[in-house]
Amino acid sequence: MQRVSLFGYGKTTKTLTKIFPNAVFYDDKVVKPFTDDNGFKVKPSSDFNPNYSDLEIPSPGIPPSNSLIMKAKNLISEYDCFAKNAPLTIWISGTNGKTTTTQMMQHLLQDKGSEAGGNIGTPLADLNQNADMWILETSSFTMHYTNIALPNIYVLLPINPDHLSWHGSMDEYVKAKLKPIESMKEGEVAIVPSDYKNIKTSAHVIHYEDVNDLASYFEIDTAKVDFKGAFLADALLAMAVDKILFDRVDYEKINSFVLDPHRQEELRDSKNRLWVNDTKATNIDATIAALDRYKESHVHLILGGDDKGVDLNELFEYLQNCSVKIYNIGSNKDRLSKLAQEYKISFELCKNLADAISKIDNNLKENEVALLSPAAASLDEFSSYAQRGDEFKAAVQNIS
Repeated sequence: MQRVSLFGYGKTTKTLTKIFPNAVFYDDKVVKPFTDDNGFKVKPSSDFNPNYSDLEIPSPGIPPSNSLIMKAKNLISEYDCFAKNAPLTIWISGTNGKTTTTQMMQHLLQDKGSEAGGNIGTPLADLNQNADMWILETSSFTMHYTNIALPNIYVLLPINPDHLSWHGSMDEYVKAKLKPIESMKEGEVAIVPSDYKNIKTSAHVIHYEDVNDLASYFEIDTAKVDFKGAFLADALLAMAVDKILFDRVDYEKINSFVLDPHRQEELRDSKNRLWVNDTKATNIDATIAALDRYKESHVHLILGGDDKGVDLNELFEYLQNCSVKIYNIGSNKDRLSKLAQEYKISFELCKNLADAISKIDNNLKENEVALLSPAAASLDEFSSYAQRGDEFKAAVQNIS
């Protein structure tokens, strides 16, 4: 009997017990061994002995520096578990927009028997293996650990600094994002930003500089697509895969897609002033995309949280060319305030999100924009980016 060790007692690894019914869990948060309600053994990480394990599968978020990973001798990823039995598979990755692109693609292809999963929230073990295709939002974490599974179509959005504390460097982050392309086979397709057009691969590479390149190559009329800004790129990439697989461009269907909350979600307060909930902007590139959308207005920008060790100078160089005042919150608010002073950008140091909203309420004029686009993760002060966004929206609705 194969001895399987699952690293991390979470959603992804729990579903893997469907194919490994005798697996044992090891988790950093577990202090004392126990047996869960389903009869599975859950042990502290310190109990793991590689000599008594034939296969190790980590939760994607566990970094390479973790002691479990460093001890493992037979490490594979969740994706590798399904490499032999998966249907036609489309992977979507990049720094920003991969969730929306995945959702849009599923919206377009569900009539062709597609199922969406991966980092979008549905583990592969919960997907139908008899589906005609899988559309998988794929993180750099997953690809770092994946050595067997490959996509038939790989859609890569632009890569910008993110998760550097996990990967160790920008080079390693980019390496993880490009990793599957290098092993893809003839007849398979990779759609990539032009920066990576010369990557060595047997796959057919389609490269793009911007939305105009995508629209031109796939013969899509952007005037007929309702989405703008970063969402237009997401829509075009989803439509590109529909064109590749089924030679169709369905404007009516893509325009019927409804965006999730928390990405450039607009709301009005009791004084009819515009507030924008972009709490899902957890890195610099996403915040710049939001600022670009409102570049014609003066913006009151709420920044801050866990910046994950990213160099923030690029953001402040961009802010120098904006009509903006920033309101700094979160664990990196002092760092943000120091950078604002260096770059001579107007700012206020705030106690927390509620304090920032209160300060903006006092300053915001009717033709201006209040924007929560933190360029940072939320877990320093919130349970999730969604909680941060929900608190923002509730506070705005209570403005009198």
